[in-house]
Amino acid sequence: MKRVINIYPDRTLAVALGMLPFFLILFLYVGASNARLAENPNDKILPALSTMSETVTRLATEPNRRTGDLVLWADTSASLKRLLTGVGISMVIGLAVGIVTGLIPVMNNTLSPLVKVISMIPPLAVLPILFISLGIGELAKVVLIVFGVVPFLMRDIQQRVEELPTELLVKAQTLGASTWQIILRVVLPQVTPRLLDATRLALGSAWLFLIASEAIAATEGLGYRIFLVRRYLDMDVILPYVAWITLLAFALDMSLRLCNRMLFPWYGSGGRR
Repeated sequence: MKRVINIYPDRTLAVALGMLPFFLILFLYVGASNARLAENPNDKILPALSTMSETVTRLATEPNRRTGDLVLWADTSASLKRLLTGVGISMVIGLAVGIVTGLIPVMNNTLSPLVKVISMIPPLAVLPILFISLGIGELAKVVLIVFGVVPFLMRDIQQRVEELPTELLVKAQTLGASTWQIILRVVLPQVTPRLLDATRLALGSAWLFLIASEAIAATEGLGYRIFLVRRYLDMDVILPYVAWITLLAFALDMSLRLCNRMLFPWYGSGGRR
């Protein structure tokens, strides 16, 4: 008898199975929304899909009376700029420090204890400190993302460097490679795909820190908009914004995965199907 763990659905069935939970959630939401609206047509907790569609269309196509901006796109642009800046800086720092601490014992002994301590500090706990010391502008929001993401990247890259076969490093040194050449020609090509994978894993945290900072001090952004309208119970704005954030996060995740496949086709090829 064929075991369940050995059954692989074909592509069409795999897509259908993947979509099934989403259709189930949508079905349950529509049913609950219709039930609440039947009792109270003015209910705001579970708005109809048509109401949310109209709201999104208005936010995406009608200029704001005060600023003249298209609210949805202005919020998206502001949030993505903060997120991508913070994540980009984190990737550079994480890669540099991770390689140095993983490859050079003296730097490992010097920096690793500090990295471990910093990684234990809840990033949201330092948010007031950042706002007090850096102000409530863009810098504090970007620094919060970096503070929350970079320790994870540094430790992950360091572990990846430490896992490199010793024979690989010995051979490079035997051929006369300097430390700098080993970093550029041996270590960097090996850990760069891992950096992209680690960044994918860290994106969820990065979005959390972004939304938190925008909720407290911002004049535009996806997190700012959600917390602005919550006082009016505008779920027809909040729910589409949450769905939009999820879609953006998924798109970024897929982009990093695609980059890994295109640039490093050899990476991860030994896994299950």
